[in-house]
Amino acid sequence: MKDFYEILGVDKSSSSEEIKKSYRKIAMKYHPDKNPNDKEAEKKFKEAAEAYSILSDPTKKNQYDQFGHAGVGMGGSGTGQGFHGSMSMEDIFSSFGDIFGADFDPFGGIFGGSRRNSRTRKARDLKLEIKLTYQEIFNGVDKKIKIKRHETCSLCDGIGAKKGTMPTSCKQCNGTGQVRQMSQSFFGQSVTVRECPICQGSGQVIEHPCNECGGNGIQRKSVEIKVKIPAGVSDGQYMTLNGQGNKGPNGWVSGDLIIFFIEVEHEIFTRNDLDVITEAQIEYHDAVFGATFEIPTLNGKAKLKIPSGIQSGQILRMRGKGFPKVRGSSRGDQLVKIQVITPRSLSRNQKKIIKNLMESSESSGPKFKRIMLD
Repeated sequence: MKDFYEILGVDKSSSSEEIKKSYRKIAMKYHPDKNPNDKEAEKKFKEAAEAYSILSDPTKKNQYDQFGHAGVGMGGSGTGQGFHGSMSMEDIFSSFGDIFGADFDPFGGIFGGSRRNSRTRKARDLKLEIKLTYQEIFNGVDKKIKIKRHETCSLCDGIGAKKGTMPTSCKQCNGTGQVRQMSQSFFGQSVTVRECPICQGSGQVIEHPCNECGGNGIQRKSVEIKVKIPAGVSDGQYMTLNGQGNKGPNGWVSGDLIIFFIEVEHEIFTRNDLDVITEAQIEYHDAVFGATFEIPTLNGKAKLKIPSGIQSGQILRMRGKGFPKVRGSSRGDQLVKIQVITPRSLSRNQKKIIKNLMESSESSGPKFKRIMLD
């Protein structure tokens, strides 16, 4: 899949105005009115629209910068709300009509006048938390989650009308979804356009509501969604699945599903950004003579060499054994703090050996140094 910045010919440091200007230039070039029956131009037009839909939204742009394509447009049954050719040209112009202006509304002439209820309505977003183990964060994981959300009514297919009947055109607004109110002021006559209060902007009235949904066209259901979580995410980060939130009435845009990540505390590891830290307690003789141990890592086990004469509190670094960076090839390290165990009970022979060692070494008592506080 192409990089969104590459599609629009901008970079991460580009301002919102620069992104908008670049998108408008590309959209004008591949506009369907200028390229009739050109499938390749239509494809590029929709690619640019998808790229702009992400990069023009600060939240979605931030998610894309962190997770790439894995952070946007993901869902259980397909591509989510991203364009990918699934949205019509009218949807694109409805969302980004301000980019093109009135001169580039290809639907005005077809439907005779302005589009009905051009203000896009969106259903409510959903938010949830997913708990992840260190191993799942290290490798990345596919999760199947069950959520309750508003779905299109299965009995009326979202129309809201009783089976065998259909909605009728609103008499208040004549099916336009808008009502005009004229008023006289000191400056002359003015016209105010507002949403029709009878049909709430839909242009239709349901005289015989569906028995299942009561005319709303939606009903609450439990659904299962597959979520692909990239490796390297951290506690508190989140990703947005476009179009996987609540479904709205007929003609509404689906809400999004926002998933927050919660790290499950590990038994022996502590996370510090990309690094992972643990403590290894070793015997006195292993500290003196050195040893090699097989120790646990986030991805199984690995050998760690303890150098002879190591001091308690010293930290050994195992490079590349930490967490991967999201959207990157680098990895953190595993830091192992060595703690030398002082024996509490000794046999008579052990005491004799240590006493001989003490007598053979010259000890001038403890040494002191200044501790620097952070």
